[in-house]
Amino acid sequence: MPVVEFLTDDEASAYGRYAEVPSRADLERVFFLDDEDRELIERRRGEHMKLGFSLQLVTVRWIGAFLEDPLDVPTAVLDFVSEQLGINDPSCVKKYTERTKTRFDHQWEIRRVYGLKEFGTVEAGLRAWVEARSWTTGDGPKAIFLDAVSWLRERDVLLPGVTTLARLVTNVRDETTRRLWGVLEGLLTVGQRYVLDQLLEVPAGITDLRPGALAQGPGPARVRADADQSTGAGRRGRGIGHDGPGGRPPGAAAPAGGAGQIRDERGRLADPPSPRWPPSGDAAGHGGVPGGQVGRRHPGTAGPADDHRAAEQGADRRGQGEDPQAPEAGQGLGAGGSNTTVATPATTNPARPARPGSASNQPRRKATTPAANIAAYCGRK
Repeated sequence: MPVVEFLTDDEASAYGRYAEVPSRADLERVFFLDDEDRELIERRRGEHMKLGFSLQLVTVRWIGAFLEDPLDVPTAVLDFVSEQLGINDPSCVKKYTERTKTRFDHQWEIRRVYGLKEFGTVEAGLRAWVEARSWTTGDGPKAIFLDAVSWLRERDVLLPGVTTLARLVTNVRDETTRRLWGVLEGLLTVGQRYVLDQLLEVPAGITDLRPGALAQGPGPARVRADADQSTGAGRRGRGIGHDGPGGRPPGAAAPAGGAGQIRDERGRLADPPSPRWPPSGDAAGHGGVPGGQVGRRHPGTAGPADDHRAAEQGADRRGQGEDPQAPEAGQGLGAGGSNTTVATPATTNPARPARPGSASNQPRRKATTPAANIAAYCGRK
């Protein structure tokens, strides 16, 4: 388990240590010993004391903290410092750690002379800075942690342990985030709170809770067949026979001339609607229709619905004992009010054969005059 959650193991181990060997330019800029440094170093006795004190001085300048082991420095740093002091054998520095109190005494003197501060003296100021940074920006804990290190270095503060600084950043950021949530919650109206609460409820039928699945919504609902749809009575109640539409078995082809027919509420044929843009007569198989128009009724022509109605009227008259060919009341009056039966030619659609029993297959009654009717009556007598 990592020491700090938002830092990798390498980043945590590099904190407060030599993460890499300083370059030549860094050595000349940071590890150079000026006159003030040399005056302080010359107060030590023995080469190992002078070299050990110098290593702690340049180390705190570079990483901002003292090492547990003052000699845990790169070889390039040791050689560069010993060269400035004129020490020919850098290995003599091993004697520096023989007395534990010596390194602590040197650390205290370096803090006093160079004005380095302990972390406890600026902890309150750093906490306020982290709180303001978390409140005004949306930066994560890692970014705030790295900037906090820079904030401490700029103020000559010795860096604390990595867990100490990381815990401070995490706690202050969490407190600030909760306070920000409280402020935003207070700005919400009752309606807005209700809408946000509804977002936490999973809609019915949703089983996939992966990111993006809720945004798509539930799939198309499956319509279950009700009881009357699954029975023959229910289908017949909707005008569909037990064996399918029109009493045909399922999958059976419609009879010739019956496809596309429209019936009214009594089951009688109705005139089909004419197309908006009819094709030409030759292309549609109606070359005999003037203008090549399909499905348009012309004066003096009978459509499929007329044939069906005429057949039904003839059946009704035969059932009442009347002549099915006799004209109805008000029909057959010619010019001048004469009792002349005028036969209207009933033409059917040439593209469809006439049905048996239709008016077009009945024998046509010839037009007669009143005198001819009287003569025929007398002849029968």
